[in-house]
Parts: sequence; structure tokens; C-alpha cells
Amino acid sequence: MTDFRSDLLRLLGSRGYIHQITDPEGLDALAARQIVPAYIGFDATAPSLHVGSLVQIMMLRRLQQAGHKPIVLMGGGTTKVGDPSGKDESRQMLTNELIETNIASIRRNFEPFLKFGEGPTDAILVNNDDWLSKLGYIDLLRDVGPHFTINRMLTFDSVRLRLEREQPLTFLEFNYMILQAYDFLELSRRRSCLLQLGGSDQWGNIVNGVELGRRIDSRQLYGLTTPLITTADGAKMGKTAAGAIWLNPEQLNAYDYWQFWRNTQDADVGRFLRLFTDLPLDEIGRLDALQGSEINEAKKVLADAATAMLHGTGAAAEAAATARQTFEEGSAGHGLPTLTVDGTISLVDALVGLGLVASKGEARRLIAGGGARVDGARADEDTLIAVADDVRISAGKKKHGLLTRM
Repeated sequence: MTDFRSDLLRLLGSRGYIHQITDPEGLDALAARQIVPAYIGFDATAPSLHVGSLVQIMMLRRLQQAGHKPIVLMGGGTTKVGDPSGKDESRQMLTNELIETNIASIRRNFEPFLKFGEGPTDAILVNNDDWLSKLGYIDLLRDVGPHFTINRMLTFDSVRLRLEREQPLTFLEFNYMILQAYDFLELSRRRSCLLQLGGSDQWGNIVNGVELGRRIDSRQLYGLTTPLITTADGAKMGKTAAGAIWLNPEQLNAYDYWQFWRNTQDADVGRFLRLFTDLPLDEIGRLDALQGSEINEAKKVLADAATAMLHGTGAAAEAAATARQTFEEGSAGHGLPTLTVDGTISLVDALVGLGLVASKGEARRLIAGGGARVDGARADEDTLIAVADDVRISAGKKKHGLLTRM
């Protein structure tokens, strides 16, 4: 079904968010006649989400833009279990205190994208530990267990792939899909939630929740998934050689975030503009049609818009100015990562200290391959840098930092 009546599905469809819907006609009719509360779950395994979660955050933003109610479900309870989807090994166990700290920190990832409040379409944040921690084990087995068969659970990719690779799957993780389905049931009861959104790897878990609501409460619930978001070369979105592209500014500054989007592959520019910016579709179409070196202007528009949405227009403008000074004007650029040095420092230590590489071994390999430069000049591993004025350090063509005098 492509001719949607509702603003919600037309918006999601036109920007490339829709992969599967459990009942397209039913959801379209529902969204056309009433406000639909919908949720996405996020586990609290780190103090920040990264760009790999951004398409889900943007889906909640689109939901609100279309006049519906976003529910951010933080997995305070499910984080204690671990989602086996796409994993080859069990998740490290976190303390309750660390999970709570992570949730408080992750909330800040959503605030630039969603309007929170008490209104009918204002976003809310809830924690599934509020009900999962109170579940009695026997009650769960009796009330929910009969609606799941081991035969079917073994067919889900999150379980099947782990078993095919002969990787251990704990009984704890095996329960995750039951708990996620139960989340949907609880949210439908507590918050009148009717729709679960998620990535394509969550399809089986979402369908479980839809069916559980029908079997236990005779309630019509819906599910919608996005395509798997990868780059043109097949890499997973949000992962780079330098590590994850975090959304918290403490873990990744605005300049590096801007550079991530500026370095988008040519084939991804139009798709990423649709998914990760609010630019009108006709303007995106114009930018996507640019050829040759002109595509770089579209990449700058993408970087500006994506960075402004997360970090603010001021930070985006400063990042763009720093990039322009660094790459086009040949000056240092004051928004670059900086390291204060008292006297001298080795090139290896400078590269690591600026965060341009993850380790000294990586720094030595970069230098050996001719990819490290000091103020634009190629340098070797034995280079000792005397810092009197600002010194620009480069790791390849796209990563730069400044050494400054203490």
C-alpha cells in the first residue's frame, strides 16, 4: 500500500522510513482519524546513544510533526537482560545505579528533537523498570508464557543466528523478546499506546507485542519498522574507524559530528537528507541531483542541518567555519580538537592525545603509511614537536587537531 491517507504514513513513506507495517490499511485509517501514541524502546547500555539510533529518534520526531504522540521507552528493566538481536555474545551486566545514570544522560539526546510536556502530542519518557521489576516470575510464566512457543522463538533471527554461529545464548537473553512484547502490552494499558516503531531487526519482537495485546486484551495494536540503515558501501550506520558517532557533546564535539556528515558518500547524500534533516523534499531533490564536485555543497548542507538539529545553529556555523578555515583557507581553525602542551610532545602522543587515533599502535601505522602531518608537512615516528604557537596535527585528509602552548 503506497497511497496513504494519513499525514503520518505519507510523511514516513515520502522520506524513506517505512520497511514493514503489520496492518498498513488499519494503521493508516487509525492515524487519519485520531492521535496515535507510539513508542520506540532504547536500552541504557551507555551514557549516550549514537548516530545508529538517530533514524529511530527522527521517526519519533516525524510522528510528532504529523500530530501524534511520541513515547520514549527507556529500558531500565530490559537493559538488565540484554537484547540478543545482532549480537554474537552476551551483554555485560550493569549495576542499577549505572543504568539510572545512563538514562538521565540519554534523555538529553532526545531533547533537541522532541517537544516534551503534558500536552496530547507532547513526548514523554517512561522506564520499563517501573513494571518489569515488579513482575512475579510465576505470574509472568502463567499469564504471558502460554502465548509464546519455543518452536516459534527459535525461528527469530536474534536467536537463530546466534545458534547457527554456535555462540552461547543465555536463558536470560532468550527472555528478552517476551519482556519486549510485555512492554507493548503495558504501554497500551498505561499510556493507550497503539503503535511500536523500530528497526527492521526488531520486526519479530514487535509482532510478538502486537499478538500479545490481541490475545490477552483483545486489543488492536500495530507495528512499523524502518529499513536497515547502512552506508552505500554496506557499513553499519554510526560506526567509523575512529569509533561510534555519539550524540552527547561530551563524547563527540560538534565539529567532529559536522565532519561525519560532511564525509557522507556521494550515493548516500539524498537519502540522508530525507532521513536526518527537515529540509523540504523539493530542495532535497535539487541537492540530490548535483553532480561532480557540486555534490560537496550538498554534503555541507547535510552537515549544517544535521549538526544544527542536535547541537544548535551556532555550533553548526562554528563547525562549518572551522572546516572552511582548515580545508579551504589553510589556517588552523579554532573549533578543532585541542591539546595543551607544556614544551614538547611526540607525534605519536599528539595523535592519541587529540583523539585523532584510538591507540599508539594505530598512530604508528598511520605515520608509517605517510598519513600524519604537522602543519601540513609529512612527519615520521621520531618527530618531536616543540609547541611555541598553535601547531596543526593531521591524521589523513579529514581529521585535524591543534596543539597549543600551556
